[in-house]
Amino acid sequence: MKIYRFIDAQCKTHFGLIPSAGAKAEILGGDLFAGLQKTGKQTTVKKILPPLVPVNIFAIGLNYKDHAKETGAAIPDNPIVFMKPTSCVCGHGDPIVIPKVCSQIPEVDYEAELGIIIGKAAKDVSPKDALDYVFGYTCAHDVSARRWQKNGGGGQWIRGKSFDTFCPLGPAIVTKDEIEDPQSLEISLLLNAEQMQSGNTSDMIFTIAELVSFLSKDTTLLPGTLIITGTPSGVGFARKPPVFLKPGDEVIVKISGVGELTNSVF
Repeated sequence: MKIYRFIDAQCKTHFGLIPSAGAKAEILGGDLFAGLQKTGKQTTVKKILPPLVPVNIFAIGLNYKDHAKETGAAIPDNPIVFMKPTSCVCGHGDPIVIPKVCSQIPEVDYEAELGIIIGKAAKDVSPKDALDYVFGYTCAHDVSARRWQKNGGGGQWIRGKSFDTFCPLGPAIVTKDEIEDPQSLEISLLLNAEQMQSGNTSDMIFTIAELVSFLSKDTTLLPGTLIITGTPSGVGFARKPPVFLKPGDEVIVKISGVGELTNSVF
C-alpha cells in the first residue's frame, strides 16, 4: 500500500490513497501503525503533507561504499549515527529554504536517501528479526550545510543538518510488503533535470536490518521513528568544481518502487 498524508479543502488532515490520475483521494481510517482501513469516502486533496511526523530521526553518515570512496574516508567499523530534529521535516512540493547564515557562502548540499519507518517498538532486536519492525519506506533528502556541518557544531554534524526544511520526506510511505528486497533499490537525485547521484541500496556498508538492530541495542525505537540510511556518491561538495544548491533550483529524489520526492530551492 502507498499511503499519503494530506489536507483536504476544509484543511482537515487525512491518510489516504491518491490515484495516479484524478483530483480526489480515498480516505483511510484508523491508526497508521495499529492499522488503516479503506472507508469508501473520497475527498479533494488540497496539499500533500510529509507522510508522517516522526517521533525521532536517526541519520546514518557514510553508509555507501562509493560515497566513502569519493570523500576519501575509511570504511567505518560501526554505523556513523547522528540525529536531525523533527522541526526540519518538510514535504513533497515544499521549498528547501537556504538559511540566512548560509546565504553569503555557497554550502548547502543535497543527499538522496532511503527512509525507514519503524512500525512497532524495537529494542535489542537481531539483524535476523529487524525487518519485522519496519513499517515501510519513503524518499528522504538529508539537506546539509557543509561549512556548518564541519565547523559549526564542535565536531558534531547535527548543526549543519538541522536547519528548517532540511529533511524533505515523501510523497508517500510504501508499506514493506510492497518492497521485495530493500537492498536492491535504485536511488538517484536530479538537480535541474541533470542526474547528480545514482546508486543502489546494495552498495550500503550496513544493511537496513543491521542498522535497525544496531540502533535498537539497549535503546527503544518507538513506532514512528524515522531512520535515513545514507547517500550514494555524487554529492555536491565532492565534485570538481563543487556544486551547491541555490535559489531557483529543483531537486528530485527518485527511489525505485518508493517514489519521487520533488522540492524547489528558495
